[in-house]
Amino acid sequence: MKPATTLRTRRLRADAVRNQQRIVEAARELFADRGLEITLDDVAERAGVGVGTVYRRFANKTELISEVFEHHLGEFADAAEGALRNPDPWLGVVEFVDYACRHMAVNRGFSEVILELDLETERFHRLRDRLKPAVAAIVQRAREAGVLQPDIEPSDLFALIHMVDGLAEFAKPINPEIWRRYLAITLNGIRADTVARQDLPVRALTDDEVDQAKTARTAPCAGRRR
Repeated sequence: MKPATTLRTRRLRADAVRNQQRIVEAARELFADRGLEITLDDVAERAGVGVGTVYRRFANKTELISEVFEHHLGEFADAAEGALRNPDPWLGVVEFVDYACRHMAVNRGFSEVILELDLETERFHRLRDRLKPAVAAIVQRAREAGVLQPDIEPSDLFALIHMVDGLAEFAKPINPEIWRRYLAITLNGIRADTVARQDLPVRALTDDEVDQAKTARTAPCAGRRR
């Protein structure tokens, strides 16, 4: 028969693992919905645990952000490296920008993490050091192939992705697919003249829909990114 202290220790460890999983899942949901401005108190409330439990697992919000978004950033770096392997240089650009816009449109926190890319953690530094050279190579290859405007820089891609993301956030309550329209407009704007223009896959917002989006954005309970 096992000592009672051993059984209690195992139960405590199992509880700790479950609590950590609940905390990370709660943080993942909150970051996606409301961005990085949430507090550890918000996470504790969503997870159904005491705030002290959260602080025992994560000393600060930066640690929690690293835990939640390391996987997302790893996949983002994988996507950039995959786009670089696309045999068509233009389709490599399209593949990367589409991936970025698609994931940012549904995850506010991910968008903010990509915008900053400066969290002072070793894990984020490693991922950033994979991502930035891959994006630079995507742009350089497309320029050399003559399918991208020659003055487009890697930083332009990030800026354009965030422009699309900003419109996606604004219109999400009315039309969560509108980002696809602005992605196509963006790609049409940076392509070389030798590349065929993309059709716009989603119609523009009507004036009434723009007004509805403005109302949703200023509602008291609406989450604001910045």
